[in-house]
Amino acid sequence: MIRVELVKLLRSRRTWVTVAVIDALPSLVAVLLATTDIGPRPGSGPAFLSAVLSDGSLYPLAAIAMVLPLFLPAAIAIVGGDSVAGEAQQGTLRYVLVRPVGRTRLLVAKLVSVMAFALLSLLVVAATAFVLGTLLLGQGPGQVTTTFSGTSLSNSQLAARTALALVYALLSMLGVASVALFLSTIVRSPLAATMGTLALLIGSSLLLTLDAAHALRPYLVTRYWLSFVDLFRDPILWHDVLHGVLQQVAYVVVFLLAAWANFVTKDVTD
Repeated sequence: MIRVELVKLLRSRRTWVTVAVIDALPSLVAVLLATTDIGPRPGSGPAFLSAVLSDGSLYPLAAIAMVLPLFLPAAIAIVGGDSVAGEAQQGTLRYVLVRPVGRTRLLVAKLVSVMAFALLSLLVVAATAFVLGTLLLGQGPGQVTTTFSGTSLSNSQLAARTALALVYALLSMLGVASVALFLSTIVRSPLAATMGTLALLIGSSLLLTLDAAHALRPYLVTRYWLSFVDLFRDPILWHDVLHGVLQQVAYVVVFLLAAWANFVTKDVTD
């Protein structure tokens, strides 16, 4: 079942068009930064942006930071919201379940497919950003990559920390996928499931800007999404990273269990 869902994902034109749209923004920004003089000079301005402009091998981090707050989670909300509700709306869910496929197995296959889309998007964005960053922005002084703290990184260290950043971003998107999958098992409309997921994400982002919601911030789903930047400091600042991991694990466990409990007891009549 998982293989079937992955094949459907990779053969879908929508998948590749969506990935290309997500990848377009950081690619365009890289070209603009290289061809204009808008960004701050190396050593000035925000540490993150200044470091990226002086070392293109760090540009994948900037690219992930661009797509993570809006474009990627919106795409995952669409794919996740369509996973079960789309089958129900088209009238194919009943026929899928008639075959010897357990509901739990089907739900797992749908989740794996959504996360495969998230992983594919992140890998394409990171790879494109690395190529464009090194070609257009160059590398650091002496071709040595440095952390945001100014210490040097070997190629293996850079690869390891970038991989950790990708895993962290993927875990953050797993939280979004879990919410979307849960809503997709409740409603029959993919649009309703998608809009419900987006409402949660937008509400979380808005509450983060309100001082009155200070007590809620540690529990908001978008609170720690960009904490992967701390992996590129020396020493690594683990506080927000670990809090982000624990928070996303909590969201994943709660919403996946809710999705499973609802789906395995759901009366599918058409």
